Amino acid sequence: MKNLWLILTKYNAFFFFVVFFVFAYYLVVQNNTFQRASAVNSSNELVGAAYAKINGWKSYLHLSEDNALLAEENARLKEQLQRLMAPDSLEQGTVVDSSEKVQYHYIVAKVTNNSIHQKNNYITLDKGRIHGIKKGMGVISASGIVGIVLNVSDHFSTVQSLLHSETRVSAALEDSKAFGSLTWGDSYDAQVGTLKDIPNHVKVRKGEAVFTSGFSLFPPGIPIGRVIQTGVSGGDSFLDIKIELSTQFHNLQHVYVVDDILAAERTELESQNENNG
Repeated sequence: MKNLWLILTKYNAFFFFVVFFVFAYYLVVQNNTFQRASAVNSSNELVGAAYAKINGWKSYLHLSEDNALLAEENARLKEQLQRLMAPDSLEQGTVVDSSEKVQYHYIVAKVTNNSIHQKNNYITLDKGRIHGIKKGMGVISASGIVGIVLNVSDHFSTVQSLLHSETRVSAALEDSKAFGSLTWGDSYDAQVGTLKDIPNHVKVRKGEAVFTSGFSLFPPGIPIGRVIQTGVSGGDSFLDIKIELSTQFHNLQHVYVVDDILAAERTELESQNENNG
């Protein structure tokens, strides 16, 4: 209390000035219409600017939550799109329910660890066995292919990234529909891959889009990237085509693990072919 009194005594002139200034300002505003309107407009502008700043900070703090909600919504939309694109049919007098037309379910997961500068790169997700994730499932992002689930625990899973020397994805060219095997290649550039096994006679256009063929773990039509270099001979009458990958691996946050509900049935049937051979 003593220190407060000393401060008031020492700076009393300043405090008196502030008090009289505020009182004078109040009298001017109260007794003059123009000044009162100007004061109200100025205060509204200041308050509005302050609220805008506060809302901006709040939005920034909730970005992670908003992104997670958007990822969940995208997963639902992907499944709804499958239902809309599946043809309505009546086979042998049996009505096929629309819910049975969905072959792929999407499990949203958050990236907790990611490498892009190694020879063989891996990604860790915050979802695991209890969430329905299994080894061998494909992983995609909103913009393209990410990789393949390698190991799974109860609450986490690791993904063999597309940026891995042993990752192979069946991919098709947009124009010719010719398909081959997409690999990361030997460029060690996180945005460049190589499409192999395309026959020499196929005309490949620079800038041509490349999608998943549907012959592997991934649904058909998932974007992979665009052709940036053509005409590179891979030997044995095939081309090696350089692809600019559409997935931005350096800032992956949310991904979708693809659960193909028909995968087990297809694998069992194909294993019968091998046994017969």
